[in-house]
Amino acid sequence: MTQPDSDLQDAILSLAQARGPDKSICPSEAAKQVGAARGTDWHSLMQPVRRAAVRLAMDGRLIILRKGKPVDPADFRGVYRLTVPRQD
Repeated sequence: MTQPDSDLQDAILSLAQARGPDKSICPSEAAKQVGAARGTDWHSLMQPVRRAAVRLAMDGRLIILRKGKPVDPADFRGVYRLTVPRQD
């Protein structure tokens, strides 16, 4: 994993953890945060954010939601949101 990928994963986890397991974040929030820190356009980070989210979901550290329901991180399309797993 490269440093930029690590930055994206850190941003995703930080935002999702701050929001908590009962709420979710839009992937663009992480892209905007990292884009601002890098001085780059956040739109170009949307695919790298998606790849980082999939890696985190495969590791069990994140849940990818589509229409409010968890999806298979290896097979989903369209608009999605991100949340952290419950720790109950």
